[in-house]
Amino acid sequence: MSGLARIRRVLGHRDFRFLWLAQSASVIGDNIVLVALALFVIQQTGSATDLGLVLAAQSLPLVTFLLIGGVWADRLPRHRVMIATDVVRFTLHALLAVLIFAGSVRIWQVVLIEVAFGSAEAFFRPAANGLLPQTVPESEIQQATAVTTMSNNVAEFAGPALATALVLGAGAGWAFAVDAATFLLSAALLSRVRPRRRGAALAATAPAPPAGSEEAPVAQPPKAPGMWAELRDGLREVRSRVWVWATLASFCVALFCGLAPWYVLGPVVAREQYGDLGVYGIVEAAFGLGTVLGSLTGVVWRPRYPMRLAMLGMMLWPLSAILYAAGVTLAVVVPTSLIAGTGLALFDVWWLTALAERIPAEKLSRVTSYDWMVSLGLLPLGYVLAGPLASALGAVEVMIGGSVLAFIAFAMGLLPRQTRSLERLGGGEAVLAKEEPLPGLAHRGS
Repeated sequence: MSGLARIRRVLGHRDFRFLWLAQSASVIGDNIVLVALALFVIQQTGSATDLGLVLAAQSLPLVTFLLIGGVWADRLPRHRVMIATDVVRFTLHALLAVLIFAGSVRIWQVVLIEVAFGSAEAFFRPAANGLLPQTVPESEIQQATAVTTMSNNVAEFAGPALATALVLGAGAGWAFAVDAATFLLSAALLSRVRPRRRGAALAATAPAPPAGSEEAPVAQPPKAPGMWAELRDGLREVRSRVWVWATLASFCVALFCGLAPWYVLGPVVAREQYGDLGVYGIVEAAFGLGTVLGSLTGVVWRPRYPMRLAMLGMMLWPLSAILYAAGVTLAVVVPTSLIAGTGLALFDVWWLTALAERIPAEKLSRVTSYDWMVSLGLLPLGYVLAGPLASALGAVEVMIGGSVLAFIAFAMGLLPRQTRSLERLGGGEAVLAKEEPLPGLAHRGS
C-alpha cells in the first residue's frame, strides 16, 4: 500500500480525524505563541532579560507539572482533559489579546498569564500522547503517529510565519487573538472524539459472570491509588524498561549540550562563519523540510528494529550542527541538515509508536509525562549557560563542543542491548512475547 493510501486510510477513522484536526490547530497555536511572545516583548521593552523571564515563566511550570498532568490524563477521559486545557489556554490568551488591544498590558501580567499557560500545557501533552492510540486500530498506530508528526512539523513552518505577519503587520493583539481561536477550535473538534478502550481499561468494563456460576462472587472495584502511588507506578514502568530510561537519559544530556547552544548561539555562528544571519534561517528551513519528509517516510517504513535505527537517525543531528558551526560550505550543510531533520522525524514516529504499543494503555500518559520531563529537564539551564560560555570560550567552540557531547550522549543511548534489539510488533501482538527481559520488574512492589 502506498504512503498516500495509508494516510487516507488512517484519516478515514472518524475519531482520529477529529483528533488530528484538533492537534493541528493546537500546535499551530503553540508555534504562534513562541514567535509572538518574542516579537512582542522585544517590541515593548527591547530587553532580552524580559524575554527570558517570560519564556521561563511558561517553560518551568510545564516541566514542573508534567508528572501531575500525566497522572490525571490516565485517571480521566483523555479527550476531556485536553478540552479543559484548550479552554483554559483560550481564556488566557484571549485575555492577553484584550490587554494588548487596550494598551494596558505590563510584563508582569504577561509573566502571570504564561505561568498559567505553561501549567495547562503540562496536562495537554501527556493526554494527547495517550489518546492517539485510542482512536485507531492497534495495527495503525505507527501510521497515525506519522501523520500527526507530519502535521506538527508543517505547523512549525506555518505558526512562526503567521505570528510574524500578524505581530509586525496587524499587531501583537491580533496574533494572540488568532492563537486563542486555535485552542477554541481544538476544543470543539475534541468534543466530537469518542475514543475506544484499550488494555486494562477494556478488561475493567467486561460483563460480570452470571449469578450462580463458579465466578459469581464479584470483587469490588479496588480503591483508587493516591497521586504519589500513581507517580511511583509510572516510574516503575519507565525503570523496568532499559530502552526507555536509557533513551530519556541520553536526550536529557543531548538537549542540554546541543539544542540549547543551537537556539541561543545559532544566529551568532551564522554571522561569524558565514557573514549573514539569514543563513541560520536557511539551515533551519532545510531541517524543517527534512522533518516533513521523515514523517512521510514513517507512514510506510516499519523496520524490524525501530529503536536501533531511531537512535542512529538522531545521531545525524549533532553531526550536522558540527558542520554548520565549523563553517563548512552550505552546499554540504543544507542537505546534511535536511537529512538530519528526516532522522529526527523518524525517531519521533518510531519512539512514540514503541511507547504506545508496549506501555500498558492505562499508564501511557504517565510514562509520556516522564518522557517530556526528563528530556526537557536541563534545557532551561542550557539556555542560561550558553551565552556566558560563548563569551568566555567563543560561540563556535561552544556549539562544536556541545554538539560533540550530544553525539556521544545519543551513542551511549544506543549501547543497551534492549534498545538495539527491540523489535516492532504486529497489530494486536502480545507485548511480553517479544518484550522486556525482566517483565516482572514492572510489577515489583505494587
